[in-house]
Amino acid sequence: MGRLFWKIFFAFWLTLIAAAIGTGMAISLQREERDGPAPELAGGRIPALATELASVTLRHGGVPALREWMRESQRTRGPSLFAVDSEGRDLLGRPVPAAALTRARELAAGGGARAAREVAAPGGEHYLLFTPMEGEPRRGRRPGPPPTWLLVLIGAAASLAVSALLAWYLSRPIRSLRWAFRSAAQGRLDTRVRPLLKGRSDEIADLGDDFDQMAQQLQKLVGAQRRLLHDVSHELRSPLARLQAAIGLVRQSPEKLEASLDRIEREVARLDELVGEVLTLARLETGATGPAAQSVDFAELVADIAEDARFEAEAAKRRLSLRSDSPVGVRGSAELLHRAVENVVRNAVKYTAEGSAVEVELFARDGKAVLVVADRGPGIPPEELERVFEPFYRAASDTAKGFGLGLAIAQRAVASHGGVIGARNREGGGLRLEIELPLAA
Repeated sequence: MGRLFWKIFFAFWLTLIAAAIGTGMAISLQREERDGPAPELAGGRIPALATELASVTLRHGGVPALREWMRESQRTRGPSLFAVDSEGRDLLGRPVPAAALTRARELAAGGGARAAREVAAPGGEHYLLFTPMEGEPRRGRRPGPPPTWLLVLIGAAASLAVSALLAWYLSRPIRSLRWAFRSAAQGRLDTRVRPLLKGRSDEIADLGDDFDQMAQQLQKLVGAQRRLLHDVSHELRSPLARLQAAIGLVRQSPEKLEASLDRIEREVARLDELVGEVLTLARLETGATGPAAQSVDFAELVADIAEDARFEAEAAKRRLSLRSDSPVGVRGSAELLHRAVENVVRNAVKYTAEGSAVEVELFARDGKAVLVVADRGPGIPPEELERVFEPFYRAASDTAKGFGLGLAIAQRAVASHGGVIGARNREGGGLRLEIELPLAA
């Protein structure tokens, strides 16, 4: 289960516990009031004297004399003396406090107590004489359980507090996410929501991280698109300008028509090549890589490319050597893999020094097919090695013809097959490119 699930679960669980604890405390306090220690009987000289007088009156005057004395005491607001027979009935018919009666019987049974005394009347009846403490309930009713409205109030208060806290806890990050989405929709792709969710480690925080990754990727893609459009427009401007110049030359000097047509043909071919390279790069960046993956004999593919490149190298007074394990199988698009390897090898032949050799090596290592292409060219400044796979990148010292798209296409083709490509300078001069692709199962 997710972390947010447990937070919501425990919030409602704690609400029930809080309501139960509050209800239990109310019932406990009510029970203590009901079942608390037996109240003490009224003490002091006056209640003791009243008990003594009532005892003498009962022994010598009988029950009628005691009844008359007790009525007279009530009228003069004297001590509230009770005379209770063996059945718990008061001589004047008043309700007898149950707790006080119990306490009086305990004291009378112990003997020697002045607060409660059991006295025999002349007729043989026995009466318990005692005076309850002031404030003792006279009707002997015990408090019942807490009323329903009190229990409902306790539960409502507990649930209200926890619900308010939970609502605040959930709504605050959601407001931050809404702000971030609105900002991104308005084109501010540098918006990040994670700094606003400090201290959180639940699903909402994960959603914020996913949003930040999405915004970062969108920002990167939009930036790359803008750079690509800028670079393409820049690359198209030169051949188009030369085409316009050739056309103008034909109009001014019709006798130079043949030379101008040759120039126009070369520039059109260059434009066609550039457009093809850009379309290939666009397909790779959008994931439209063509046919489904198939088994490819990578060793045979590399050998064919090396054989073709060897003729080109020899014509330019360069050499190409190949060392290869066989077979080396991979899965993917043979067309894309051919394009990637050909761009890397031809790039090495183009830049290696005259009289030097391009070294191509293919072998299997740790479940990977590894292709190494090393030349003896000028190399790349160390601070620009990471940029060599960017579209239209060309080093400042690059004087060879090209658009700077070959290695960019190779990098994206390799990445679409789950592989990696890297470049580093060689000792003694030159560049070493290494391609790793997963071997076919």
